[in-house]
This record gives sequence, C-alpha cells and structure tokens, in this order.
Amino acid sequence: MNRDGREVIFEFVPVGISMKVSAIDVETGKEVSIIGPSSAAQTELEAIALRKLRYVLQKTEGDGGDDAPAVPPDDGKGGIVV
Repeated sequence: MNRDGREVIFEFVPVGISMKVSAIDVETGKEVSIIGPSSAAQTELEAIALRKLRYVLQKTEGDGGDDAPAVPPDDGKGGIVV
C-alpha cells in the first residue's frame, strides 16, 4: 500500500537497454506504464509510475470516471480533441 491507502502492483520488464514499469491500482484496475533507463534506481522508477497513476486516477475520478472520448466541437474545422 502507498501513502494514499491504495494498493498498487508494480511490474518491471526490461526492454533492450530500458525498463518498462507498469503500475496497477488494485481497486480500480487502472494501469499506467512508463519507460526509463535500466540504470535508474528501482525506487525512482516506482515513484514516477506512481505519480502518473495518481494523475490518471485523479483525472478519471474528477470527471466522474467516464472513459468516453471527448466530443469534438462542431466548429466545422474537424480534428480530434486530445
């Protein structure tokens, strides 16, 4: 458990000279990934992945948790809202 009281699972997968780190929130099943240098400390990579997971959780909980894509404005220009 982290300091937020949420249980988080970390997965480390070497990819060439890099390390892919996934952080999964057990309660919601939300998963984020980062890629960092394999020479970086494990605690540093965990901290970065955890910050990204907190950001994603805050963002999805802040807007009601709806994962539906944003509706583009009808301005006649087209495009995609990111």
